[in-house]
Amino acid sequence: MNELKKRRLEKRYTCKNMAEILNVSKPFYWQLENGKRRLSYSMAIKIAKIFKTKPDQIFYDEYKNRES
Repeated sequence: MNELKKRRLEKRYTCKNMAEILNVSKPFYWQLENGKRRLSYSMAIKIAKIFKTKPDQIFYDEYKNRES
């Protein structure tokens, strides 16, 4: 399970909840969470703010693993 999904589930948010908070469609959010869509830096910041953390805390390990 990726870090974004883990944090979302810890907060008991659904994909729909996250999509509404971020003002995107549910399929768009699902694609972000499942690596089917590239994450923009501005979206990473918005997501990190929801979880009161920095983007690297959520996305760095996943990015690092893709580059390896």
